This record gives sequence, structure tokens and C-alpha cells, in this order.
Amino acid sequence: MFYRSGLPRLSPVLRFTAFVAAPALCLAVALVLFGTWSLWATANQVDESIRARQADDVHLALGAVLDDLAQSQAGVAIWDPAYAEVQKARPDAEWLDKNVGVWLNYVFNHELDIIIDGQDRPVYAMRNGERVSPAIFARVQPTLLPLIQAARGSLHRPANTHERLPGQKLAPNTTVRTSPAAFHATDLVEVSGRAAAASVMRMIPDSKLVVGAPGRQPMLVSIRFLDGKLMGDLGRIRGIRDARILSTPAVMKAGMFSVPLRSSQGVLLGHLGWRPDMPGRDILRSIAKRGGAAAAALIVLLAALVFVVGRLMFRDARSIGALEAARVELQAKEARAQYLANHDVLTSLPNRAAFNRFVDGAAGNMAQHALGVLLIDLDKFKHVNDTLGHLAGDQLIQSVAGRLSAQLPKGGLLARLGGDEFAICLTEGLGPEALRALAEACLSELRNPFPILGSEVQIGGSIGIAVGTPRSADRTELLRKADIAMYSVKASGRDGYRFFTAEMDESLANRRELEDDLRKALSARKQLFVAYQPKMDATGTTVVGLEALVRWDHPAKGLLTPDLFIPIAEEAGLIHALGSWVLAEACRVSKKWPELTMAVNVSPVQFKAGDFAAAVRSLVQRCGVHPRQIELEVTEGILLDDGEEVRAALHDLRDAGFRIALDDFGTGYSSLSYLKQFKVDRIKIDKSFIKRVGRDQEAIAIVQAVIALGHAMNLSVTAEGVETSEQGSLLRTAGCNELQGYLFSKALREEELSVGINGIPNLPITGRWAS
Repeated sequence: MFYRSGLPRLSPVLRFTAFVAAPALCLAVALVLFGTWSLWATANQVDESIRARQADDVHLALGAVLDDLAQSQAGVAIWDPAYAEVQKARPDAEWLDKNVGVWLNYVFNHELDIIIDGQDRPVYAMRNGERVSPAIFARVQPTLLPLIQAARGSLHRPANTHERLPGQKLAPNTTVRTSPAAFHATDLVEVSGRAAAASVMRMIPDSKLVVGAPGRQPMLVSIRFLDGKLMGDLGRIRGIRDARILSTPAVMKAGMFSVPLRSSQGVLLGHLGWRPDMPGRDILRSIAKRGGAAAAALIVLLAALVFVVGRLMFRDARSIGALEAARVELQAKEARAQYLANHDVLTSLPNRAAFNRFVDGAAGNMAQHALGVLLIDLDKFKHVNDTLGHLAGDQLIQSVAGRLSAQLPKGGLLARLGGDEFAICLTEGLGPEALRALAEACLSELRNPFPILGSEVQIGGSIGIAVGTPRSADRTELLRKADIAMYSVKASGRDGYRFFTAEMDESLANRRELEDDLRKALSARKQLFVAYQPKMDATGTTVVGLEALVRWDHPAKGLLTPDLFIPIAEEAGLIHALGSWVLAEACRVSKKWPELTMAVNVSPVQFKAGDFAAAVRSLVQRCGVHPRQIELEVTEGILLDDGEEVRAALHDLRDAGFRIALDDFGTGYSSLSYLKQFKVDRIKIDKSFIKRVGRDQEAIAIVQAVIALGHAMNLSVTAEGVETSEQGSLLRTAGCNELQGYLFSKALREEELSVGINGIPNLPITGRWAS
């Protein structure tokens, strides 16, 4: 063919080289170059995506700082005592230190707080927790004047997404978390050459008092500099490394990236720079070290094969290569499918199916050793999902998986069974002490706060433990027993662990039997009675009130405490009748002791009834007792429901004169917003904290903080569970108003009250209700 066309005839070697070898080698080089370029482009795309995500995180963090700053101001700016103090001709600076300046600095990290009057004259200032001359306002006034004017309503401009301006609608997509009563201008500003978050809020009373001409109220000015603690928070919470405020944009060649800091009015305040994560670049470097040698070897091998084997073998090699690639891809897909079939996607832990196979295999291979299963169910997980969203819930599940994995003993398996339920299977170290240590370690990790989306979340866990012997290690039976033990923990108040016992298997039957007996006891009114535990003043020498506690003298089971039958009454619909009877008994005894308050516990189920408040008012009125003598104790769970019926009932009862106490304070999601929103009169520190007082420095610090919080909000504080003189002395020194516990007296029957406490007759009582 070549000869006939007039072209010189090529030797077989040259023909092979020209038409086979050269194109093959060129193709190989092109593929290597294309692969290198693809890896480089992909790495850049990944790095750009990471930088964009981190930039979004930075903007979200800055927005959260502005919203948190305004929300923290509302706690003192909209408050009767603070407003009244500022209105005085000479405000008490020490009172403002304790209730405004130190509070905002210590709890919310404010770096500068200034109060100005209606004529923009400074009356108080605190910087970094230390009171300073109000004259410091002159340094920041020019910068903050637009915010002050906007908050007063004298400067009209569109509201940004973080502020609530008088006479203006909220901005679209607003993130402001303050109440409609709070008017504030909040923005990024430059103060003394430093970028800062600033907020100016009107100070008004939270009652219905007249507050003066609109726009001339006192103002609370708060500033938090961005180059302070926020930079550390960005690294610790959001993974933004080496965050810092820059005067000029960062240069990526130096490994830094930045975004401009602008106010809502477009004023450039600087640049926020950080060292972005660059996984793509790291992967590219890793591949470059090994891929170069591999690519060169591949080209050499390909050239050798081309020259030795020829076109036919080359074609076969390509076919074989394609088949091999398809096989590898198929194997990869099968491996991925196998992985997904046995692992939880969110946590990468084994799933329920893998856990079941592991337990079955361990049970089948058992010879002399036992097999243990721990079922772990998270407490308060639903509340996190409801309040912070499902993204926060997913992050919490991932954090829990990491903490539990760190506690897993060697040879054990941790799995996520679904939702907020985890399980551990152990084949070694199954002694009671080792299992207790593992359960306590897991609970300790679950009790520690979880940093989630810029907030600290506190949960707990309920753990059920079951151990099977070599002859009774059936997986279904083990899981059933562990499940029963876990629900036993939940029924007894959660946040703990229990081993399965044979008695638990009878719990359902016993529960039904107790329900029937309780119905009969309520009908007969013979077995139930109310005991009264005295509440003492801070000195521990004077009785100031009683707490009504229902007891059940069961004819077969003996004396039963409320925690054994109140849950049954709630589930069986008997709590309304039981609660009304206890309140009536407490009112009857109150008439004999008009000098004392009478505290009565109220179940959350009772509040669900639409006529609860009216029924309570009617019953107390029929008994001839003044509502102010009755103190209704509620738990935080009632407030967390945030239902309209609960809100309306609490306000109705409080307006009628009843006092409201928040029981077990500190064990749940205690929040200033709940205390301010529901207007309670008293908080009771849970006995779990009091028990540690005198033995744990952290416990007394927590108790002192709760007492200070209560007093700052004009709430009375009661400590329950006081058992030692040392506890009483420490609580008295900390400022606790009332004490209650076995140190003074156990709960007494009605006939024992007249004898006295601890056998001492005529124990003095106060006369606070004598009038």
C-alpha cells in the first residue's frame, strides 16, 4: 500500500513505532498530564469549597455575636430594678456593679458597658469587669452616636437583621432574638481603632409603669471587641484556625485567607483572617510524592509492553485493563454497599444488624466467659432537636459517638441502634465493678457539656446492663433484659444506670397491681396520708413553712414514697384526683398553722387540664385558706413544654395570689428566659448539688452562682436535702434564704407537728403570715 502510493516503505519496526508505540506513549503521557491536572483542579475546588464554608461560618459567628450581645442586654435593660436605679438622681454604683456591669461581663463577656440618661449623659461605666469613670463615654460617643440615635428613633434607617428599631419593621431574614419590648440598634463598629460588636438598647421597666417620653429613656451601651475571646471561640467551636483581625486583606500565598468586616451601612472596619483548612492541597502533595514514581514506572512498563508485545497485545491489554477497572469498580461498590449495610451513616459506628451479628457470634463462641450488653439511651435529646434543630441533633449524636468510643474497652463493640440509642457488647472484663466503672465513665462523658453550633448543650443518659452466662447468652434475651433495665432507669428519673434483676421482669405486673391498689386507696381514703417537712430560715432555728408530701401506707408493701406511685398515677389518669386530695389536706392543715407557708408539689400532667387553675382557686377558697399562704412547686419540665395552657395557668394562679416555686433547679435546662417569662417567686436548689457541698469546691461554686442569680432576679432561694451542719453553715454564708432537710427534721405526720421537730416542743416560728 505504501509502496503503491509512492511513499517509502517503512520497516516493520518503524511502522510499529509510528503507528502503535508513539501514539500509545503519547496517550499515556496525556493521561498522566490530564490526571495530574484533574487532581490539581479537584484539590483547588475542594480547598475553595472549604474556604467558602469557613467564610460562611465566620459570618454566622459574627451574626451570633451581635444577636447574643443584644439578647444579653435585654436581661438587665428591660427590668424594673435596673430602670428604677438609673432613674435616681444618684444611682447606686455598687448596685449597678453587681446587677449590671459584673453580670454582663462575667456571664456574657461584655468588655465595655455604659449607661446614659435620656439626654445622652453617661451615668455609669464598666470596662472588663472594673468600674471606670463614665467620662469614658466621650471616647466612644462619636462612633456610637448613629446607633444611639437609631435606638431613640431620631435617626431613621432600615433595620439590619440583628436589631429592632422603634417604629420600623424587622429586616427580612432577621435573626434577632430579643422580645418585641426591646428596642435596640446593633451593628459592627470601629472603637478606638478596633473592630467591635456594639449594641444600644433602651432601658425600660418590665412592668406596666409609665416610662417617659418615647425615645428619651436611659440607654444601655454594650461593646464586645472582635479581637478578643471571639477569635479563640472561632478556633475552638467552629474550627477556624489562627483567626485574627487584619488591617489589610490576607494573602493566600502566606497561607492565610480573609473576609472583609463591614458594618450594615457598608463601612469597612478591617478584615478577619484565618488559616483555612486545605485538604485538597495536602492530598495533592501526598499523591505527588508517590504518584510521580508510579506514573513514570507505568509509562516505562507501557512502552516495554508496546514494543515487546505489539499492536495485538496492546489491544488485548487495553481490553483487560478496562475489564479490570470494571471489576475494581464493582468490588468498590460491593464493599461500599457492604459497609453501609453494617454501619451507621452519621457516626460510622456499626448499626443494629452488625451489632446483632456480633452478639450472636460472641454468644456462639462462648466457652467459659460471660457476655455483657449495655443499652444507652440519651436523655433530653428531643429537646435539643426541638430547640436547636436537626443539624444540632446530628452533631450531638456524632459527638456522643466519639466520647463513647473513647470509653470502649478492648474487645468490645459500640453500635448505634438508631435515633438516640447506643449499645455496647463486651466479651471481657464483665465483673460488676468493671461494668459499673464503664457505665459511670459513659455517664460522666454524657453529662459534660457538648459544644454544639455555638451553644453548650447538657444532656445525660439512661443505661441498662444485662449479663449472660455461657448457657444463657441468647442475644434476644440479653437485649430484652438490658432494655427492661434501661427503662427502669428512665422510670426512676433518668441519668443513671441499672443492672437487670429478676425483680424487674415482674415490674409490669407489679405496676398493674399497684395501679389497682391505688384506685382502691383513693376511693377508700384510708391508706394515703400527707406528711409535712418543715422549712427553716437561714439560721436553721426557726420554722418558716411546711412542704406537703404524700405517702402511701400500703397494706402489703409497707410505706411507699411518691416516686414509686406518682408516675403510675400520672399514666393511669389518677393524678388529678390524687393532687386535689393532697391540696385539700394541705389547706386543712394550713388553717391550723396560719403563720407558715404551705408548699404543695404539682405534677406536669395536672397542668394539661384546661380548668386546672380555676379548680385550684375554687378548692383553696372552699377550704378557707388565703392563696398567698399556698406555694405551688413546679418542675422545669412544665416550663419547657411552653404550652399555652401551662402559661395561662401559671399566670392565672400567680395573679390570684399563689406563690410559684421552681423545684429541682439546676438539674434541667435552667434558663433566665424561663425565670423572667414565667415570673416564679422562688427557686429550690436540687439536693444533688447540696449533697456535694462541703466535699466538692465546684458544687459550692455552682450553689453560690444559683443563689446570686436568684437574688439578682429578686427571687427567694431554698436549699433542699441539707443533712450536715457544714452544709447548713456554707449555705447560710452563701446567702440562702431557706433550708430544708434531715438536719432539721424529717417529714412529720399532722399529729407530730404540734409536738415539734426532733422532739423539741414549741419550736419558734416566724409571723410572716400572721397579719
